[in-house]
This record gives sequence, C-alpha cells and structure tokens, in this order.
Amino acid sequence: MIDHVSVGVSDLARSSAFYEAVLGAIGMTCLVRREATVGFGKRYPEVWLNHRPGMAALPEGHGTHICLRARSEDAVRAFHAAALANGGTDDGAPGPRAAAMTTYYGAFVRDPDGNRVEAATFPAT
Repeated sequence: MIDHVSVGVSDLARSSAFYEAVLGAIGMTCLVRREATVGFGKRYPEVWLNHRPGMAALPEGHGTHICLRARSEDAVRAFHAAALANGGTDDGAPGPRAAAMTTYYGAFVRDPDGNRVEAATFPAT
C-alpha cells in the first residue's frame, strides 16, 4: 500500500494553484504549506509537491505518472476540466478505458512541469 507520493515542481506557487484546483475536484485539499513543499489529501497529505528550483520542464513522454481515485465519472470530468483551466494540458480526455484486469472511466492530464496525472473511477464489483 502506498502512503503518499512526492512530485518535483519547478514553480511551487504555480503548481500549488494547479494541484489545488485539480485535486479539489476529486476531494483533496491543501493540508500542509511550507516554504519548499505543499501537501494535499483528504485526512492527511497523500500528494506532496516539492520545490525543485531550476528544474527544466520534462520532455514529452517523461516524468511521473500518478493515478488517483475519483468517486464518480463526474469527478473525473471535473478533474480534467480543472486541469485544463489551470495550466495543464490534455493527455487523454475523460472516457472509458480498458485496464489489465477491468474497465474503468478515466482522464489523463499533464501538469505544468510535464508530469502525467490521471483520475480514475472503477465500476462497482
């Protein structure tokens, strides 16, 4: 079980605003704000942003891929819309997907540094 993930970002203020909107769409809020790091989560920080001054934007196809659970297809769509409205780029519009063991509904975006972030909701089994 993964407790949390950390993402390096070149501009902490820009990325904080991006992730606050995007993660807010799937039920997370900013819980910790420090000089060089910001933590988001539901009850405790699950996603950390770590300031990496001088970090170059990641080339297309590189960077971290993080998939976060959403409660509904509406939340996945809200996640995607929030990303595009806050400096992210589309990397897979909301829609049905085929995974290794099931199907799900998801969307992919790239954050301002080029990291790939996904929101997914899975059918009840």
